[in-house]
Amino acid sequence: MRTIIDLPESQLEALGRISRRRRLSRAELIRQAVDRFLVEHAPDAQAAFGLWRKAGAREDGVAYQRRLRREWSR
Repeated sequence: MRTIIDLPESQLEALGRISRRRRLSRAELIRQAVDRFLVEHAPDAQAAFGLWRKAGAREDGVAYQRRLRREWSR
């Protein structure tokens, strides 16, 4: 689904530098940032425990797998 947002020029320039360095589109970088934001702000009832739990941060199993798999494409 498309969403239109307004970003200041400084953020667009920073995203451009990161996207070139990581060889990802700005859209993908923003999707990843939103994923992380949603994981960090998930209700405690949906937080993961055990292997997936990090000190001070919560990450669900799917987000963990996606993060690891992104490393494979580098």
